Amino acid sequence: VQLQASGGGLVQAGGSLRLSCAASGRTFSVYAMGWFRQAPGKEREFVAAITWYGGITRYADSVKGRFTISRDNGKNTVYLQMNSLKPEDTAVYYCAVGNTMVVVTTNPSSWGQGTLVTVSS
Repeated sequence: VQLQASGGGLVQAGGSLRLSCAASGRTFSVYAMGWFRQAPGKEREFVAAITWYGGITRYADSVKGRFTISRDNGKNTVYLQMNSLKPEDTAVYYCAVGNTMVVVTTNPSSWGQGTLVTVSS
């Protein structure tokens, strides 16, 4: 499956952005989907994940209560709504796919190209 992330940009602290990740190729709906991010000089880290049917979600502690992951299987798209953004959320955000939640949160099968989010103070 091929992934194309979009929606990044520059936003002030406290603002909101919504990232999108469009999938193509193999059947999108059977995969768990996730978002990761990599800040300058840091390792890539898990942000959020959602099961293929959308019934279970997981979040990193650093984004709980501020970010919401969702998906639309009819549009082959997963979203990351980011509210109350902080400067420390600045990073390149990547979408990812895996057969299960365990796979997508630890060792995804495929990655998108990344979209840059910059939060100014």
